Amino acid sequence: MQQASAPNFFVNTYTGAPHGRDYERWREELCRCTFKTDIQPGDGGSIDCKLQISLLGGLALVVPSGSSAEFSRTREILNDGCDDMMLGIATSGRVLVRHDEQSIELSESQMGLGDMSVPGGARLNNECRFKTIRIPRSLLLSICPKAEDRLGLVLGGQAPIREAIVRYHALAANLGPHTDVVGQHLMAQHMVDLVALLLGTDADRTELANKGHSAVRLELMRADVIANLSRGDLTIYSVAQKAGVSPRHAQRMFEQTGSTFTEFLLEQRLLLVRKLLLDPLNRWRKVSDLAHSAGFPDVSYFNRVFRRRFGVTPSDMRGA
Repeated sequence: MQQASAPNFFVNTYTGAPHGRDYERWREELCRCTFKTDIQPGDGGSIDCKLQISLLGGLALVVPSGSSAEFSRTREILNDGCDDMMLGIATSGRVLVRHDEQSIELSESQMGLGDMSVPGGARLNNECRFKTIRIPRSLLLSICPKAEDRLGLVLGGQAPIREAIVRYHALAANLGPHTDVVGQHLMAQHMVDLVALLLGTDADRTELANKGHSAVRLELMRADVIANLSRGDLTIYSVAQKAGVSPRHAQRMFEQTGSTFTEFLLEQRLLLVRKLLLDPLNRWRKVSDLAHSAGFPDVSYFNRVFRRRFGVTPSDMRGA
């Protein structure tokens, strides 16, 4: 099993027949022990599957991809004693999910909650894709005591919450394992808060979960800024619109962290240029080119704010 630059971040691929040493090792270490499911061919007689598994704060965020795989909680696997809940998220096509003696079909962006203490599973192929979140039962029930009432149902309402879950899953799965322990637990708690809002909970717990939802929106806005630093038209309006909040509310959310949107954007652009300057691969690129690539159209302004921030000119930093 391959660990990808973090002790709780795993990425591995298996392509071939469902037998042999490599298959058995992949099946046991990654699928059964980490994903808590068995795996067999989906379409045809062979498996073609890549698994990305991110573990943080007690959660497991799983992103399978490929053309042929079927994941199952079989009677044999149930002996592992895992009674976690699993939220399945259809990302494309129509995903058929088995839960105990029921079957439900999830269309794109729809979700379904499963109980890992009973048989169940889902099939992956070229026409349908999904991702999952495995949540300890006690953790979910502490925020959403009636979660078990939503087992085996198609969760198609609450579109803004479902969108937030999909976007935050991508952020947490890729960045979460590389943060510190405190950051991982916060991301895990925010994810559970979103799931609780989707499932529905009582008034007191909803207020707490909404705080987690607000934190998720801010994290997604900050990530959106960092991913689009080169865009000259990046504004609080475009970032707020994507997050589903008003520009004024978005500005207040940034200010609560101790800096305005404009200050955060400027800081991230300066940090990006510093990183580019210190990269030997960029030693032949002009400073003005690096500034433009980080979203600074005015080089004179860039030079002033860079020196004010780091105490040296961009050329001096590169020379040092």
